[in-house]
Amino acid sequence: MGHIPFGYRIEDGEAVIDETSAEKLKILYANYLSGMALVTAAYEAGIDTYHGTVSKMLANRRYLGDSFYPQIIDAETFHAAQVERKKRAKSLGRDHFVSEPPVLEVPTEFSIRPAIQHFDDLQEQAEYIYSLIESEF
Repeated sequence: MGHIPFGYRIEDGEAVIDETSAEKLKILYANYLSGMALVTAAYEAGIDTYHGTVSKMLANRRYLGDSFYPQIIDAETFHAAQVERKKRAKSLGRDHFVSEPPVLEVPTEFSIRPAIQHFDDLQEQAEYIYSLIESEF
């Protein structure tokens, strides 16, 4: 499993909002939009991390919600943060570094055909089981 974004936790195989972390995340966005620097905005929100991590948190589209992650940040706030990031980058001559993060759609809903074969070799069994997965997208 990949990294779970700040503000979420996994329960019974599903992403749920970690209310304490999500509140810190909302404060981070508000602080940043009020003019605070990246690290200062995070520190004041109770998040102790580096500027690069804060920048990635502000650009993380998962906070808008998708088929796996519930929404934490509303679209208006998220968009305002992206505009502010670009504005600050341009004023510092770093606008070539700021771009929209790529949107990677990973199927989170699938079905699996029944397994009817059994292999003694665990590698073969795993390959067989994975071959039974059918994406619904």
